[in-house]
Amino acid sequence: MHIAIVGNIGAGKTTLAHKLAHHFQWEVFLEDVDDNPYLKDFYDDMPRWAFHLQVYFLNSRFRQTQRIKQLQQASKGVIQDRTIYEDAHIFAANLNESGLMNERDFQNYRSLFDSMISMVEPPDLLLYLKADLPKLIQQIEKRGRDYETHMRIEYLKNLNEHYEKWISSYDAGKLLVIDVNQLDYVARPEDLGVIIEKIQGKLFGLF
Repeated sequence: MHIAIVGNIGAGKTTLAHKLAHHFQWEVFLEDVDDNPYLKDFYDDMPRWAFHLQVYFLNSRFRQTQRIKQLQQASKGVIQDRTIYEDAHIFAANLNESGLMNERDFQNYRSLFDSMISMVEPPDLLLYLKADLPKLIQQIEKRGRDYETHMRIEYLKNLNEHYEKWISSYDAGKLLVIDVNQLDYVARPEDLGVIIEKIQGKLFGLF
């Protein structure tokens, strides 16, 4: 099985990925944030570094999908934090529409994405963590990453709109939407239990 967790910056994907991996005893694949050489520069100057950042993420995520495929062939379960689909449909698209990635770079990026996506298998379940701006801002402030302190609220808002649009038309496989605005699966184990129950129900056809 392959569960992919998607959602905006600060939605709680990484925390949930760790907890689900522990519960199911599956491998966890996290987004390459700490070792990303472009992330800090991107938040300081988005137009300058948008294309570089997105190509780095695209390459990193594609390599991740190939490793996930190998694990699935070995009958091992996988929890993935963010997907290759979001790179194109959410982040690159938003940067282009916001004027932060020019059309030439965006078309070049999309050409790379289109070449890769034919070799990518969709997850068995896409788990979307739906969060409003106050929740996202609270979570971002709590984790205290220096490079995120200059992130504009408008940027988060635009990403949320792209997520809603993408999720509304997602048809590559099973989808589970979890509203996390009132959930705290760190402090309240029962909240995690509810999510696990819903995942099992969706994966095994109980609802």
